[in-house]
Order: sequence, then C-alpha cells, then structure tokens
Amino acid sequence: MRGPEKLLECEDRWVTRMGKWFPGERVVYRGQDLHVDLADMDWMALYLYGITGRRFDEKQLKMLNAIWTNTSFPEPRLWNNRVAALAGTARSTGTLGLAAAIAVSEASIYGHRPAIQAIDFFWRTKKALDEGKALGDFVKREVEKFGRIYGYGRPIARTDERIPYMLRLAKELGFDKGFCVRLAFDVERLLLERQPRLQMNIAALGAALAADMGFKSREYYLFLTLYFFAGMPPCFKDANEQAEGAFFPLSCGRVIFEGAARRAWE
Repeated sequence: MRGPEKLLECEDRWVTRMGKWFPGERVVYRGQDLHVDLADMDWMALYLYGITGRRFDEKQLKMLNAIWTNTSFPEPRLWNNRVAALAGTARSTGTLGLAAAIAVSEASIYGHRPAIQAIDFFWRTKKALDEGKALGDFVKREVEKFGRIYGYGRPIARTDERIPYMLRLAKELGFDKGFCVRLAFDVERLLLERQPRLQMNIAALGAALAADMGFKSREYYLFLTLYFFAGMPPCFKDANEQAEGAFFPLSCGRVIFEGAARRAWE
C-alpha cells in the first residue's frame, strides 16, 4: 500500500466474512449463527472451524485433541512452563503469566517454529515427489541447505516418549496410512542412515497427521497456539501457592561476575 486510499476505504468500515455481533440479537461466526447452527459444536471443533472454515469429523477431532494432550507437560523446568511458574512465584496474575508462557512457546528449537517448519517441509516434499524428484535427493538437499530437517532429533533425549502413544491412536483411528505419515517414516529412515540420533520427534508426526487432514502451514500454526497450554496452569498454581520468590531462587554467591573489580565510591 503506497497511499492513503486503502486506509480511507477502511475508515469506520471493515469488510469480513468471519463474523459479526448484532447486539441483543445474534452472533454470526463464519456465516453461521453461533448460538443456533454451531450450538452443538464442542470447543475444539469450533476453534478449528474458526481457523479453517471446515468441519472435522469425530475421529479427526480426537486425533487433533491428542496432539494437544500429549504435548502438555506440567514440568516447571521447561522453558515456557518456567515463565508460568515465575509469574506465579512473583504473584503476577494468571492471565499475564499464562499469556507470557504461550508467547515464549514460539521458540526456534523446542516450540511452535519446528512444528511449522515440519509441516512446511512435508508440503514441499510432497510437491517435489509429485514432480518426479527422488526422496533421497530432496532430503539430502534440504539438509545441505538448512542444516537440519525439523521434526527429527531431540536435544535432550534420543527418543520421544510421545510417539508410541500418538502412533497407537493414529492406528486405532485409521490415520497411520496417510501419505505424509508414511512420508515422515520414510524420511526418518533416510536420516538414521546418516545420523543415529535423528529419530522422529512429535513435531514431525503431528505435522504429518495435520498435513494429511489438509492443514496448511498458517492454519496449523494457529492450531498450535495452545499446543502446550494444559501443562502451564499447574506450574503457575504450584508456584503461586508456595512461598513467594521460592521458585528456583539464585543466591548472589552463584553469580559469576567478570566485570570491574570491587571499588570504593567517593
């Protein structure tokens, strides 16, 4: 936009198909009456409908719900949960603490970004295979270009304890034979030939399942907003109910200072 024309066009006016509130009358949600047409939707179904404009069946919702459930660890040492716990120990409000914990979940190594990179990789790989390119060659170029393939390998543990549970449910619901799920395991086999530690983690499996359901990268990103959320309130509450400031305090003696030496002030 180079001039004020668009801004003037939008002044006091917003054109959208997403929804509108008619005070005292009704609420329109993507063209549907929220309290009539969508009244029987559970929260996850409504959330996904808002993101994608699509209705998901019972099996899909159960699988997508499991992605959230299996990634919600009430472990206060984890980077985003630590923010929630620090907010609790500092006697901040729950909303501020949890919002901050969600915000830092957009991490480059552990958080949302690897999952987004993973689903983007599967869509690009599918396109390359449709064009007749060999999977091995494509994976090799990806590693050479980016240095890694997100969704494979784990900084702390070699295996991902979430994979067996997610895979068991995927098989039960019939999602284990999807193109991207099978592709995820094919990529893992290629990577393990190069590096034994590059086993699949939950980012790859979750992204593959979502891609098979038709999620595009931006839609999956919005779905992941509450990826870790159920593990955060317990961390906040626990720290909030214990002594103020007692969550992982650090004594001055443990601080390594390499600046100017002690000096007298005149």
